[in-house]
Amino acid sequence: MDIQLYDNWERRLRPFTPLRNDWVGLYCCGPTVYDYAHIGNLRTYLFEDILRRTLEWNGHTVRHVINITDVGHLVSDGDDGEDKMEKGSRKAGESAWQIADRFTAAFKNDLNSLNILAPAIWCKATDHIAEQIDFISCIEKNGYTYRTSDGIYFDTSKQDDYGYLARIKRDAIKAGSRVELGEKRNATDFALWKFSPDNEQRQMEWDSPWGRGFPGWHIECSAMSAKYLTPWFDIHCGGEDHISIHHSNEIAQNQACHGTRLANFWMHGYFLQIDSGKMSKSSGDFLRLQTLLDQHIDPLAYRYLCLTAHYRSQMQFSFEALQSAQTALQRLREIYHAWPAGGSVSSAYQEKFTAFVNEDLNVPRALALVWEMLKSELSDADKKATITEFDRIFGLGLASWVPKALEVPAEVQTLAEQRQAARIAKNWAEADRLRAELHALGFEVEDKAGSMQIKRL
Repeated sequence: MDIQLYDNWERRLRPFTPLRNDWVGLYCCGPTVYDYAHIGNLRTYLFEDILRRTLEWNGHTVRHVINITDVGHLVSDGDDGEDKMEKGSRKAGESAWQIADRFTAAFKNDLNSLNILAPAIWCKATDHIAEQIDFISCIEKNGYTYRTSDGIYFDTSKQDDYGYLARIKRDAIKAGSRVELGEKRNATDFALWKFSPDNEQRQMEWDSPWGRGFPGWHIECSAMSAKYLTPWFDIHCGGEDHISIHHSNEIAQNQACHGTRLANFWMHGYFLQIDSGKMSKSSGDFLRLQTLLDQHIDPLAYRYLCLTAHYRSQMQFSFEALQSAQTALQRLREIYHAWPAGGSVSSAYQEKFTAFVNEDLNVPRALALVWEMLKSELSDADKKATITEFDRIFGLGLASWVPKALEVPAEVQTLAEQRQAARIAKNWAEADRLRAELHALGFEVEDKAGSMQIKRL
């Protein structure tokens, strides 16, 4: 069954065909590690995880790469302001290297908590300075650069199709721009290498053919994706905010050096909305995964919530919706856990499921299929085997979930035993009265043949 994916380069669904026989190249733009990731960031990595799982579901081996931006991402997309790492260093009272390590570890921990599969390759910008310098040299050799007092810049006027991914109209930008260009020739030009200021020493700086300094943000992804996936690979992913600047600039760099648009498919996850606006780290007011944990929310409830919305739709976040997701996940876990093992996967439901996930990752419809199947005439054992298979995509860890041992207060245990005795004596009125007392305490009793099971309401 063919996989159909939405390609932002062509702005349409396209059938996916791997460029190679041995592996599918998947590059996902990683975080700038000057602060914690927020749950909006993590939604993008959940989408990318579903994409990878879908490719593997269809029998592909995926070479998955995530970069860590630990230098070169300036606070302004206009290539002015200071490096986010240097700014974060001052705020934290630690070195830029220390905060990079700390926030990288926190990011990886968040991914693990959400059952997001680890990539085949993690790559840090600061570990690939030589590759970035070589890439800039290639662009320079081909005539796409110019020098200013603060760095080496990419001349976007040399490419007639610059910004095609975002459908940028440079003439309109030039006519309506109020941006202070400084020494930049065009508003869309961007830094490849920035010089260290004469009056200060940066924590992160290196020698280069152009002078001591540090790479621009965009060059790291071009250099590292080319190194690990070749200059022409299958799929490049990121958030929707990357389309107009970061990814457009990556493409420009690759076209200038290698003559490719970098990736055959360009895919983007859409924002998580909160209070009618996108969640943003720059505001300093955002929700971390730890925030949810502090409110006794299971991280996989957030994963479940994200499964209910298509990755190409903006999702409105609320704690009410998250609590509903946690309730639904808990119900699914309990049902799944109670079913017997030893069944067979339903080929009919598996075919429907594959059709949904292969249609541009329509996971919300695939999740709805699970709840439809619960009402079907399949045996419980077959339902369990089928959902176990589906969880290869969902990543909810159903097979590894174990219910917590219920702590039953002595008062509740006594009431339950009294109710059981009343039932044996066929004193139904007394049994009903005791059941009401149990409910008032937040418990119920499930009657079984010759026994009972106490549960929370």
